[in-house]
Amino acid sequence: MRKIYLGVLALYLGILSSYAQTTPPVKDSSNYQSRKLKVDEINFVSAYYHQNGNHSAVTGGIGTENLTDFANTIDVQLSKFNKAGRKNTLLFELGIDHYTSASSDKIDPYSISSASRQDTRIYPSLNWTQSNEKTGNAFGFTGSYSHEFDYQSFGGGFNLTRLSANKNTQFDFKANVFLDTWKVILPVELRPPGYGSGSHKDDNRPVDSKPRNSFSTAFSISQVINTRLQALFIVEPSYQHGLLSTDYQRVYFNGDFATGAGPNGDIYNERIENLPGSRYKLPIGVRFNYFIDDHFIVRTFYRYYMDNWGIRANTAEVEVPVKFTSFVSVSPFYRYTSQQGTRYFAPYGQHNVTEKYYTSDYDLSTFNSNFVGLNLRLAPPNGVFGWQHLNMLEIRFGHYMRSTGLNSNIATLNLKFK
Repeated sequence: MRKIYLGVLALYLGILSSYAQTTPPVKDSSNYQSRKLKVDEINFVSAYYHQNGNHSAVTGGIGTENLTDFANTIDVQLSKFNKAGRKNTLLFELGIDHYTSASSDKIDPYSISSASRQDTRIYPSLNWTQSNEKTGNAFGFTGSYSHEFDYQSFGGGFNLTRLSANKNTQFDFKANVFLDTWKVILPVELRPPGYGSGSHKDDNRPVDSKPRNSFSTAFSISQVINTRLQALFIVEPSYQHGLLSTDYQRVYFNGDFATGAGPNGDIYNERIENLPGSRYKLPIGVRFNYFIDDHFIVRTFYRYYMDNWGIRANTAEVEVPVKFTSFVSVSPFYRYTSQQGTRYFAPYGQHNVTEKYYTSDYDLSTFNSNFVGLNLRLAPPNGVFGWQHLNMLEIRFGHYMRSTGLNSNIATLNLKFK
């Protein structure tokens, strides 16, 4: 029900002490050291996100966009060498988001509170990668699942890494597919007779479901140019097919037609959002990292985005990590985005009834945005706060401002255990 999945801090109890190996490796005639499956590292990320605005797509481009999201992810990386000396790595990740959205509650404003006002998303994934530590080459596969009250998703992926002989050039390829099924939830006043709400536990009336399939790839080349400068070039083409509109988002027109009567007898000059059933996306990005000296690094990034809905966007970002010591750094960052909106967008009440496709979702509109923040990173050699297993702690805060009036704040905590 929301476009961004983010979240904040929760205490994380120690879980590493039981993972130490107690059995010594056994050598054989091939000089191979057999090893048990061991834990390499554990990462915990927790974040809190809050936004405000007055252009909710649920109510046709007007109304509150108030939303909060509390997200937590934990990933556990385990590894084991096989008989051929290849390293097999398993990365298990579990994410849990909980959000509340005032605008989603307007799907049925005649109820006291709908189930769509808040929900929890759960999304586990598992990646297996086999790598050659001598050459740096690797390949792997990923499986994932995600569930929320109005959809479920099954995903699969493949990743490949190749390094040059001198390891100054690295090529990465990723391919992913996500097969989603969405409940077709409609605004209360636009539901056909007998059509369910799709969000109430005590509502047994039927609700349609439709697929949304996404296919994406990523090609990247990173190059060490010299001892101070590194560069990365990335292309990420993708394709979506199926239900790409959000059917509980209203669109109001400038004509005088009437589409139906609401529970109080009101006549609505509206329809549900309608967008094409396919979408091609092509982001192209380049990154440069310049190491000024032992204390200052300049990281820059630029991305150009285009799709067949007519959206064009330019994004530029700069981050300057400042190392006070070898294990304490502060990184201010700034990102600017300028987007040309889709041809299918128009504000509240400005669509023409003859249009084939239409939306009043300001995420698809023309806008400029600014995102500014600060990152604090601690990675002392003896562990954070003297705890040897707590290898790294990061705290990140960002403030987002969009020309449409949307503002948001996000605070994130990242803990790494080794």
